[in-house]
Amino acid sequence: MLRSPFFYFIILLFLFSCEEKKTITTNTDSTRKEALTLRNQAIENYKKQNFNSAFYEFNTSKQLYEKLKDSANIGYILIQIALIQQVNGDYYGSKETVTEALPYAKKNAQYIAEINNLLGIADKELSLYNDAVFNYKEAVNSGTSLLGKQMALNNIAVVYIHQKKYDKAIALLESLLRKKILNEKTEAAKLSIIIDNLGYAYFKKGIDEKGFQLMNEGLQLRNEVNDTYGSIESYLHLADYYSKKDIQKSNENAQAAYNTATKLNSVDERLEALQILISNNHGATNSKYVQKYFTLNDSIIKVRNNFKNKFAKIKYDAKKEKDENATLRLEKAENQLALQKANYLRIGFVILFIFLVLLIAILIRYYKNKNKAIEFKTSYNTETRIAKKIHDELANDVFHVIAFAESQPLSAESTKENLLQKLDDIYGRVRGISKENNRIDTGTNFTNSIKEMLSMYNTNATNIIATNLENINWESIDDVKKIAISRILQELMVNMKKHSNASLVVIKFENDPKSILINYTDNGKGCEKTKISKNGLQNVESRILAVKGTINFETEPDKGFKVKISIPK
Repeated sequence: MLRSPFFYFIILLFLFSCEEKKTITTNTDSTRKEALTLRNQAIENYKKQNFNSAFYEFNTSKQLYEKLKDSANIGYILIQIALIQQVNGDYYGSKETVTEALPYAKKNAQYIAEINNLLGIADKELSLYNDAVFNYKEAVNSGTSLLGKQMALNNIAVVYIHQKKYDKAIALLESLLRKKILNEKTEAAKLSIIIDNLGYAYFKKGIDEKGFQLMNEGLQLRNEVNDTYGSIESYLHLADYYSKKDIQKSNENAQAAYNTATKLNSVDERLEALQILISNNHGATNSKYVQKYFTLNDSIIKVRNNFKNKFAKIKYDAKKEKDENATLRLEKAENQLALQKANYLRIGFVILFIFLVLLIAILIRYYKNKNKAIEFKTSYNTETRIAKKIHDELANDVFHVIAFAESQPLSAESTKENLLQKLDDIYGRVRGISKENNRIDTGTNFTNSIKEMLSMYNTNATNIIATNLENINWESIDDVKKIAISRILQELMVNMKKHSNASLVVIKFENDPKSILINYTDNGKGCEKTKISKNGLQNVESRILAVKGTINFETEPDKGFKVKISIPK
């Protein structure tokens, strides 16, 4: 079954669409795989404290997940980046990062709780205590884990201690212990944090004995579960406790905190331990601790500034690359769109070309068939007219001649002469009919053939005048049009002779750049316009249409007959 060109156009578009979708799916899979690989590498480097590498890999992975619009992974990675920033003392940077993470974590309660907790830590370290309490409370409200809620409440208590709101801190920590949510075996490290903080709060409130007992209990529990990092905080609290009671024990605890922090590369705790040692010692050893403190402090400031600068550069480079990639992607997309449009235009032009070719072929065939039909009709009408003329003008005469020959004695001289006269008359009329319908000379004798044909109708009763016939360059006119003009004039002559009874006929030829004009006028009896076709002039109209000409009849009864003909050159 044949299909229209538009059917194939739709099929082509469908194939292009399928190909594009397949390409997009393949690209998405490779991007997701690369993003996951980078994320896992970043996690491993974070565990090894290779923070620069981890930061770079997390940031690159985030950019890939942004292409995929994977909100969950973007939120997770931003939280990890904020953690790296906090470990390296960039608390303002971490706040910016977790704030960026908020829109991606809206549907994940765990991420929201973690974000609020990180905001609380940053605010506490920046001494923005009220903001810290607010964010920790938000972490409690948004969290789904009971353990996570407990640790967020513990963090609130720590802020209360910094604010010297010891009663609030004690009430909150006591309530946490009473709930017994933290199992002594499985959650001993976290339980030791609450016990130690509670003891420190009691100590700061002035209840030294109970405070010392709880702080000691917290340290013992940490040692039992090998919570080395947690023991640093216990040593610092005990060093503070002994600073006004027993300088030696205070120094011992501060030194223990310093040694453990040095082993674990925990700089902030080392600085805090050195501060206690400096305040406890006013002798020769004091300058040693002061020197260590300033050296370490200057070093950590330099290191953290370097980290901030590196992180800022990584972010800047990533943003710059992202913007450049976005520009390149836009340019590529525009180029691809332009190529697609060009392809579609080419396809459209091909289809339009095919359509136009088919349309032209159909029109040519139509007009050829139409011209053939007109030619056939004209030929048929001519044959009918000849047959009618032979029947009307000759048949009766031939019948009379036969009857005359049968009824009259042919031996008589007068009868023979009469018979020969009649036969000669019939022969003359047959030759006339033959001349009317024989081949027309379209060569150099065309003008003479027209004159000869018109002269056949020029009688004593009818005067025919043709003007300007020689003024037309007939050699430039197509033979088909010459034949049409000759036949049209012949039809007009026959019509005039049969119906008009005119005594004067004027045929005027005119020439303009685009067409030949023929004005026919006679002084005959004329007729109604509605009866023109019935007067045998339908052949004239058919011939005019066949050569794409026009014809206009002007006639009324008793006012003569006029015809204006225009034939394109």
